Amino acid sequence: MDIAGSAALVTGAASGLGAATAAALADRGARVYGLDLPKAVAEAGPRPDGITLLGADVTEEAAVREALARIEADGAPLRLAVNCAGIAPSARILGRKGPHDLELFRTVLNVNLLGTFNVMRLAAESMARHEPDDEGRRGVVVNTASVAAFEGQVGQIAYAASKAGVAGMTITAARDLARHGIRVVTIAPGIVDTPMMAGFTEEVRASLAATVTYPQRLAAPGEYARLVTMIVEHDYLNGETIRMDGALRMSAR
Repeated sequence: MDIAGSAALVTGAASGLGAATAAALADRGARVYGLDLPKAVAEAGPRPDGITLLGADVTEEAAVREALARIEADGAPLRLAVNCAGIAPSARILGRKGPHDLELFRTVLNVNLLGTFNVMRLAAESMARHEPDDEGRRGVVVNTASVAAFEGQVGQIAYAASKAGVAGMTITAARDLARHGIRVVTIAPGIVDTPMMAGFTEEVRASLAATVTYPQRLAAPGEYARLVTMIVEHDYLNGETIRMDGALRMSAR
């Protein structure tokens, strides 16, 4: 499917994977609309040409519908939705202060899993309203899981559960949306050098890089973005979760 001339919706677009993806799609001629929390949008500052940041909480139906209405009003057909928004707090099921906080678990699932589903379903509704191209294609949804979906480490119970849910939705979503000409693919990154890593020391970052089989380094956000563009342009990729992890298999700690 062609990227140029289409509208693309990218969540978590103020930084990290989302920002890199928004930039890559804009470079390829897409009209990109990035969603992020209003505070993150305000702090992000001006974006490059072709990228419009909109303040919205991905867990709220009204906010996402408002963003999609803005895209519709601007005229370019929505063909691509990329879900990058997510959070990754750490807590054990039973820690020194007692059992895992139930509200924290609920919040992680709400943002990572429900937020992904909310954007996917509403973006698909918008895509389905547009005329298909000559081969019946209307759009692509790319979701973001994590290798933690398969090998969650100590303290990642909420994060692992939420990302396993994203991976688990993939084939069913692809089957549900096939009749509308919409593909669904999930990326499961390993350790990526995003702003979430900024708080770690160089020693910790080096030790994390050493756990990767090859290449023995952290992934760059731009590598995730390139995989998104490849998925969009490769029409036979559908219903699959693709690991982008340098053959990393996470240890327990």
